[in-house]
Amino acid sequence: MPSSPRAQRRRLTWIAVGGGAAAAVAVAAALGGGSGDGVSRDRPAAAVSPSAAVSPSAAGATPDEQQKSLLALARRDQKDPLALGRADAPVVLIAYEDFQCPFCGKFARETKPELVRSYVDKGLLRIEWRNFPVFGAESERVARASWAAGRQGRFWQFHDVAYAKERPRNKGAFSFSRLRKMAREAGVADLDRFEADLKSQAAEVSVSRDQEEGYALGVSSTPAFLVNSTPILGAQPLSTFTAAVEKAAKEAGR
Repeated sequence: MPSSPRAQRRRLTWIAVGGGAAAAVAVAAALGGGSGDGVSRDRPAAAVSPSAAVSPSAAGATPDEQQKSLLALARRDQKDPLALGRADAPVVLIAYEDFQCPFCGKFARETKPELVRSYVDKGLLRIEWRNFPVFGAESERVARASWAAGRQGRFWQFHDVAYAKERPRNKGAFSFSRLRKMAREAGVADLDRFEADLKSQAAEVSVSRDQEEGYALGVSSTPAFLVNSTPILGAQPLSTFTAAVEKAAKEAGR
């Protein structure tokens, strides 16, 4: 199915925010390459030439308009259970991730805790999760399960349990019975409600919303991050995130 003009514009905006080598990496990753782990086979990014991708005029918007468009992706919903940190934090890191992605797991275990200690706990950074399952049925199932856990205020606890270790991909690690056990370990109080929410249409709608947002940006692999208007694609060291957060904070006058 061809992309809508709006989706195409968002995709080019995502690619265009980088400069020089960073833009080249963004182009490669957004078109399905780069250092990300998961590649969507169901919704590949549209083919766009690198020269067109990094041109603001190709996106039909000025750089300032592009930046505003990316900043507007932050939902900043104070009641969002899939977010960490103050809704009015000057910097928002949006994370497009798959629970079966090993590099997402590495970020969850090693990088996120440091970002929470250094920035989220100080009110400088907010982390907003987006479910972006790319590895098939089990990825879809655990994405919906994470949303269901969030319905009872235990999303991040479930997130930590699911990412506690690397699990064999599509080998039953995220079966319904095992997801129920993970929910129990995460402190989800009503397991029957959790299972009903997991299988609900609302869960499907929520996950699809996150997926469509990512696809519209040109995301086709995981992990992919947006720090205010700066894209970070694939497995990157902590220093890459700290530099992006501090740059964004400075631009926000903090």
